[in-house]
Amino acid sequence: MARKRKPKKGGPGGPAKAASGRKGKAASEKGEAPKEGNRGRWAERARSIAWAVGVVLFVRIFLFETFVIDSGSMMNTLLVGDYLAVNRLAIGPRVPFTNLRIPGYSKPRRGDILVFDPHHEENMTVVKRVVGMPGDTLEMRDKALLVNGDAYDEPYVETLGVRDDYDPQTSWQNDHLLGGPRDDYRPTPDNWGPLVVPPDHYFMLGDYRDDSLDSRVWGFLEGWRFKGRVAFIYFSYDRDSYRPFPWITEIRGSRIGDRVR
Repeated sequence: MARKRKPKKGGPGGPAKAASGRKGKAASEKGEAPKEGNRGRWAERARSIAWAVGVVLFVRIFLFETFVIDSGSMMNTLLVGDYLAVNRLAIGPRVPFTNLRIPGYSKPRRGDILVFDPHHEENMTVVKRVVGMPGDTLEMRDKALLVNGDAYDEPYVETLGVRDDYDPQTSWQNDHLLGGPRDDYRPTPDNWGPLVVPPDHYFMLGDYRDDSLDSRVWGFLEGWRFKGRVAFIYFSYDRDSYRPFPWITEIRGSRIGDRVR
């Protein structure tokens, strides 16, 4: 009489099915784990990028800003192609989209080279030197600047020797003359004043006097328009060069790192 054979463990039957079910569940878990891991990695990268962008924006808005010279009005102190680091904290940065200003650790000083938003043209940033402080009396005689009646030493000034003609755009000066307006007042770039600087206003001039559009033409500058004090040159190259790739072949290595005075 033949005996029935018992099924072996692992063969057809219940135990085998149970094992097969556990294996399928493990495979399913393994398939989901990489997806969750990828999402976690992308979230971590997004947080890192957000932190980096936030730090850059904070530094640019409140600490330092960059500025590039694209005109010759400050030669030879600053040359076309100089890239500047501007210290915003020195004067006190403005809070974006508000009229609030964070107090700086210093005030504008005569002789400072400052970056500002001019009132005569929107969407423009300008760099000039402060020569007149609030309450000063300024005048110029044959290119020589006088501050409160005394000659002011300006070893950095460059001139072209162009004709000194009357410019109608300078007629605004008549309202600020010491002693009041005069009918015979006809200022020129090299001969004007004496002018009295109003409170919280400044008089700005370019170092390249005969090729600078400055306070002589567009008037006094309000103090709140300052963006920062120029600190140093972090890169420089000859933008007027005809050589290919001038930002590589025409680098002015001797100017990089120079403090601006």
